[in-house]
Amino acid sequence: MNSASSGTGSGADDAGGRSGPTRWLPQADGSRLAETGLRISGMHCAACAGLIEAALRRMPGVEQADVSGAAERATVRWRPDRLAIGQLIDAVRSAGYDAVPEGAASERDLRRREHRAALWRWFVAAFCAMQVMMLATPSYLVSGDELAPDLRQLLNWGSWVMSLPVMGLSAMPFLSGAWRSLRQRRLGMDVPVALGILVTFVASSAATFHPSGWFGHEVYFDSLTMFVSFLLGARYLELRARHRAAEQLESALESVPRSALRIDDDGVARPVPAAQLQRDDRVLVPLGQAFPADGELIEGATAADESLLTGEPRPVDKAPGERVVAGSVNVMAPVKMRVERAGDATTLHAVMALMREAATQRPALAREADRWAAPFLWTVLLLAAGAAALWSVFDPARAVWVAVAVLIVTCPCALTLAVPSALLAAAGALARRGVLLRRIDALEALACVDAVYLDKTGTVTEDTLGLRSVHRVDGSSTQPGDVDRLQAMAASLARWSAHPLARALGQARPRGDSEPADWRWHEVREVAGAGLEARAPDGTLWRLGSSRHVGAPADETSATASLWFGTSSGATLRFDFDEKLRDDAVAAVSALRASGLRVTLLSGDRQSRANAIGTQLGVDAVIAPATPVLKLQVVADAQRAGQRVWMIGDGVNDAPVLARADVSMAMGQGAALARQQADAVILRDQLGELVFARTLARRTMAVVRQNLWWAALYNAVCVPLALAGWLPPWAAGLGMAASSLLVISNSLRLAR
Repeated sequence: MNSASSGTGSGADDAGGRSGPTRWLPQADGSRLAETGLRISGMHCAACAGLIEAALRRMPGVEQADVSGAAERATVRWRPDRLAIGQLIDAVRSAGYDAVPEGAASERDLRRREHRAALWRWFVAAFCAMQVMMLATPSYLVSGDELAPDLRQLLNWGSWVMSLPVMGLSAMPFLSGAWRSLRQRRLGMDVPVALGILVTFVASSAATFHPSGWFGHEVYFDSLTMFVSFLLGARYLELRARHRAAEQLESALESVPRSALRIDDDGVARPVPAAQLQRDDRVLVPLGQAFPADGELIEGATAADESLLTGEPRPVDKAPGERVVAGSVNVMAPVKMRVERAGDATTLHAVMALMREAATQRPALAREADRWAAPFLWTVLLLAAGAAALWSVFDPARAVWVAVAVLIVTCPCALTLAVPSALLAAAGALARRGVLLRRIDALEALACVDAVYLDKTGTVTEDTLGLRSVHRVDGSSTQPGDVDRLQAMAASLARWSAHPLARALGQARPRGDSEPADWRWHEVREVAGAGLEARAPDGTLWRLGSSRHVGAPADETSATASLWFGTSSGATLRFDFDEKLRDDAVAAVSALRASGLRVTLLSGDRQSRANAIGTQLGVDAVIAPATPVLKLQVVADAQRAGQRVWMIGDGVNDAPVLARADVSMAMGQGAALARQQADAVILRDQLGELVFARTLARRTMAVVRQNLWWAALYNAVCVPLALAGWLPPWAAGLGMAASSLLVISNSLRLAR
């Protein structure tokens, strides 16, 4: 970090710059980019996001800045040799907002302060609005000269005094937001609102202190205070919804214990910080405590509550050799585990990163709505000016109020909330079912797909297989007594892969001793769609994988899933496995086909084996044996034919086709590369979630259309009423707040 960091970073450079909110991205030239998450406060709409993005992108060294108004979060990619996190925070504050590094201790305090300030502003506006309405009531109930002029004037003065706290405190978010927009030469949604508030207050004040002046004697302090109260109420409800989402993320991360009982070489369990755990550490996990890392049970059987990650309410039985994930709770008995991934590398942190990444994105539909917002605002200002000019000819006393009503009623808050509110609600509903979106635009694509391509092994079949038999390959020099030793060697090599067949072999134990303690593989490499290869300590090259990869004669008529093991000169062993469909695979494929989708099974396995699985599933077509290149070609051909493709896979060999498909999903227990390339990850590994995701995506797009139609209809009805002078400012404020709340409420139906 350079020395240019200012003091306003509040220690963020040291505390958070190199951990927590920041991750490092290596570049082709050997340098590194920093990617930092910032929690923003004071945002109210998409225009706020644009102002903050503009302020960040002007900073030297900032490569990319994306801000989400709905999630109140910014993701910034920047060069650490040119600026520091403190300067990023200063840039946000210079735009009129506040920020802290995501995950910092001050994030919760910032949220608490923001909530308290919003609640106080709303309370002051509502309380003063009630007092002003009480003072204005006599003027509405009497007619003619029933109310003495001096008494009417006294009531107007009282209304003016009660409006001062509203202008000085409650209305400040709108006034300051408009000032920030104008200062950056941008037109935000606070501009017409602030203009309406100022015009109403100035005109009503002039009418109060100079009743015979140009503005006449009518005052609208009641409309002013009610409008501010209604709008603050709507914004407060939006704020609470955003804060609840942030609190859910925090509670999830806090579920991982801060300390763990690491078992030392002498067999004694000693408490250590969970952040210090490393791969292959042995850990004792007491009953009722959450697992501190991802790993494998090595002693004891239990059940784990994984509802935080997968949404599954029932505890999952865990036996020795099975995997456990950080954050899940041990609910049955004390067990011992071996650490595989700890700290930021755990599944839970990856899940949280996916959720934050999806929440920060501004989907294409939302960006389109934002583009329409600015021209719409200019139209609003022109309409208000034209209405004021026209009414000043026919009825000068009403010209100001008509212009104010037009400014207020046409604020495009509902238009800009229509898309992100629906997409974020749907993303939250999917997350509770264990389907995590990496790209929120995937919902729009998922609603429009025509064809589904399913990988076989680990996707439609169970990812846990059983080793049925071990066979010596005919013609090899293997002796019967060598089988157990070679199986131990193959099992040790298999543990380098996440492929379901490799995992099954790695967990199986030979009849004799397990692998030698001094066994070490070198130059381990996984060939996508083929298998593993590595060098033994004596320099011999060994391969594990398909018959083609190992150089064994394949039996094309066999319907058994198999792995071969051997040297570069030929195969020595064949391992046969029992493979079965997932419990809900047939029902899921049937439901997808019933919805009008064409379902194709893609498999790198033999044609006979793939056909057997395809027949059980009831798919429309089977393509096998499919290499990564062939899978990519099949999907590309379908896209060139005009189809929109949905791909579901789990292996390293699926990564290219997952990246090519219009929308893609990876199974949660699959390879990390597949999860990185997919648009969504299915944590529960249940294919029924595909049907739910597809159904929800179509419902989401229907809700988006409803929201957009409502925003258009609302303006089509209310703008003529305001122009005609039939809509007073207080009713315009109520309509504007009700319109935004209706859009949000309609979107929240998706979260149920």
